Amino acid sequence: MHGTVMGRIYGHFYPHDTSAGMRVLLIVLLAVLANLAVKVIHRVSDWILRRSHAPKGALAAMAGKPKFETVTRLVVSTVTVVIYFMAIGMILEEFGFSLTAYLASASVLGLAISFGSQGLVQDIVIGLTLIFWDAMDVNDMVEVVGPSSTVVGRVEEIGMRFTKIVNFYNQRVYIPNRGIGNVSRFPHGGVDAYADPQIPIGADQQKAVQIVETIAVGMWAQFGAIILSEPIVGKVETAPGGAWQFVRAHFKIWPSQGSLIETTFRQEVVKAMRALDPAYADWQVPVTYRAGTVTKNLK
Repeated sequence: MHGTVMGRIYGHFYPHDTSAGMRVLLIVLLAVLANLAVKVIHRVSDWILRRSHAPKGALAAMAGKPKFETVTRLVVSTVTVVIYFMAIGMILEEFGFSLTAYLASASVLGLAISFGSQGLVQDIVIGLTLIFWDAMDVNDMVEVVGPSSTVVGRVEEIGMRFTKIVNFYNQRVYIPNRGIGNVSRFPHGGVDAYADPQIPIGADQQKAVQIVETIAVGMWAQFGAIILSEPIVGKVETAPGGAWQFVRAHFKIWPSQGSLIETTFRQEVVKAMRALDPAYADWQVPVTYRAGTVTKNLK
């Protein structure tokens, strides 16, 4: 026992006690300490992440940098694996198994697995690329294009094997990292949709603005899963050349869900404006988009 790591430590304090009971006690103590260390690390990392979302302070500034949350969780996971790995090795050493042989066996096993699982290696390499190359980050709205499918949604987790994305239907889609080809990132969290209803000639402008604002806010309350933030309704503007006047409603919407603005919003505005002008038509509510995507190819 005195030839082992824990044996040398406890041999200093209990030089004459080499009973089987003491060996069991040492093993249990080592397991408890390893588990306690892991819990402490997880609590510290959770505290750091909570503090990073605080409005002020150094950690809040760090949170603004790409990959802060993802890298923090990656480091915690790596440290956790290392602690458990070393704890198992030291426990085996107490049973007389050589720690050097344990490390060598683990290295050979890891090498064999890597050669036999080329897909796994590709997943890990691309996962690291996603994390450190700033292709996307947790909570980003993205469009991921693969060999056989395209997924649009919010990034929930970037792992070493899979990237987890929550789509419009609140489904969690697990994409193998090696299947990620192009990543189109929506920097502002969605697609900007602009509706510019014309104000009927001779109509009360403030009343027209109020109509548009009421409909826009009402739709946000009803379709919160599609309209991601409160719409912004501007002031009355004049078209180039002064041909007509309009009011702009700015929506932040989920990608590929523009039909809500083109149909429901437009129809409601047209119906309300006809109270001011019976000849008011659909074409008087033009809708435009600006996605503002940033696309990166990982291949």
